[in-house]
Amino acid sequence: MDYLILIGSLALIIIGAMMLTDGSVALAGRFRVPEFIVGLTIVAVGTSMPELAVSFFAALEGSADISIGNVVGSNIFNVYAALGVCGLFAPMLFTRSNVRRDIPLCIAVSALFLIVVATGGNINRTEGIILLVSYIAMLYFTIRADRKQLMEKSCEVEDAPSMPIWRIVVWIVGGLLGLIYGGQYCVESASAIARSLGVSEATIAITLIAGGTSLPELASSLVSILRGSPSLALGNILGSNIANILLILGVCSTITPLQLGDVTMMDIAIAVSAPVALLITALIIGRNKLTRIESLAFLAIYAVYVYFLI
Repeated sequence: MDYLILIGSLALIIIGAMMLTDGSVALAGRFRVPEFIVGLTIVAVGTSMPELAVSFFAALEGSADISIGNVVGSNIFNVYAALGVCGLFAPMLFTRSNVRRDIPLCIAVSALFLIVVATGGNINRTEGIILLVSYIAMLYFTIRADRKQLMEKSCEVEDAPSMPIWRIVVWIVGGLLGLIYGGQYCVESASAIARSLGVSEATIAITLIAGGTSLPELASSLVSILRGSPSLALGNILGSNIANILLILGVCSTITPLQLGDVTMMDIAIAVSAPVALLITALIIGRNKLTRIESLAFLAIYAVYVYFLI
């Protein structure tokens, strides 16, 4: 029964995140908010809403293992599993901005996370605020850097039909309710499963919960690959990993300090290694390309990690 509740709550979270994002985008359109700002804020945060919902309610209920484990597991899954699966469908080409800016930024954020937890074994409120401020600063500089290009692109797009105001309200309220109740039931069912199996909450968070909350990133990345936009898939994954650390852990640790608990430094090291492996693949092994062989290697790394974790 607990497994059905977990699956149902994850589905509720994902649907809620989609509804909230769509409703928020429509509301922003009503107020004439520029499309590029909507894309870099509401849509970007929307893809991380499932992880945020689970980690937020886990933090409120004192389950720091689930809060941190969900982020760590999601960042591992996104690179080694999601990109691994995407790379099997079509080789992924790395752009110059991927190699020079996006992947190094993801490595820097992951290294910051490692340093924070290595120094004290937790993330306190001060460090949480630093993470949040870093995320806001990153958004600001990204908007400034890409403003001209994105403004030109948004001018080329025809105005989409506006959503009726009643539907906007229903979508936003329904999305919030889905995230709230889905997040609560997800944490409760995950804790019950961990107790029944005799494993830690961190293990369930890193595997089952992280895999479930990362499904939107996997789905959207696969769609991007099949539509011939591999750079969009890569940007989606890297952006999600950055938001997981700076935004989600920043919010949760600002609410209540997060102890590592049963999440080990090895788990965090594997998460940090993911963007590093991606950069090595881009610069040395695949020569600006993630091939099917390297994708299989990524999937093998993930499978071995989960095997030894369980």
